Amino acid sequence: MAFASADIVAPVARRHWLSQAARRHPTVIAGTVFLLLMVAIAVFAPFLGTVDPVAVSPVRRLRVPSELYWFGTDAYGRDVYSRTLYGARISLVVGLGVAVMSTTLGLAIGLVAGFNRFADALIMRVMDGLMSIPPVLLAIALMALTKASVANVVIAITISEVPRVARLVRGVVLSLREQPFVEAAVAAGTRFFRTLWRHILPNTIAPILVQATYICAAAMITEAVLSFIGAGTPPQIPSWGNIMADGRSYFQIKPYLIIFPGVFLSLTVLAVNMVGDGLRDALDPRLARRM
Repeated sequence: MAFASADIVAPVARRHWLSQAARRHPTVIAGTVFLLLMVAIAVFAPFLGTVDPVAVSPVRRLRVPSELYWFGTDAYGRDVYSRTLYGARISLVVGLGVAVMSTTLGLAIGLVAGFNRFADALIMRVMDGLMSIPPVLLAIALMALTKASVANVVIAITISEVPRVARLVRGVVLSLREQPFVEAAVAAGTRFFRTLWRHILPNTIAPILVQATYICAAAMITEAVLSFIGAGTPPQIPSWGNIMADGRSYFQIKPYLIIFPGVFLSLTVLAVNMVGDGLRDALDPRLARRM
């Protein structure tokens, strides 16, 4: 009987926790659901698309949206609906790739700079120099030195975002290293890297997670800007920036060429920012106490 009651209580407790989380942080739930939908679209794009996204057909160029071509066709006769679905892959790969790489590198640099004063004086001057250049301009300059590819776009945007993560982590470490538990670990002879791993790193996870979501959203926009001006992914790759770049010459007579990929990009970035705002509210102890 006791086992039966436990089996009943556990699902009820989980449902109660989910409903409580949805009430407290509805933006996280809404953003997460939409992001999962976009991931599903990116994964199953070959099955959801109507035709090959790179197939050129002059016969069907500039078709208006219809039952056959839901988002119409572009100047080369390519199906905008299929290209928009495949564009989700590029944006998600770039956003997640830049978020993971920049937070990892920035975390390592910020930990060392914040805990070692000699390294701080040297490393942060380099970071300040990179931060003095606007991220988009720095990414354009880096892309001008390499050939157009998704991997190079990820690397270029990552380099422009690392200094911001490093400065954030450095600020957190500077406040933590004066705490009694860190001073006690140093006084006890704990090694440098062990102190970072056990006492400093766990306290930087919350702000890093929030910052990673904002970096992911910013990377998607930067990739679209780079592709729109011809400095990002190759033109034949169906990314949202490339789709909008192909349709800008026909915007006044065929606005759907830009509207559909632009709406997908805007909603995806909005969803990522909603998740970031919700994580900030959930992980910040002061906001949690107010709620």
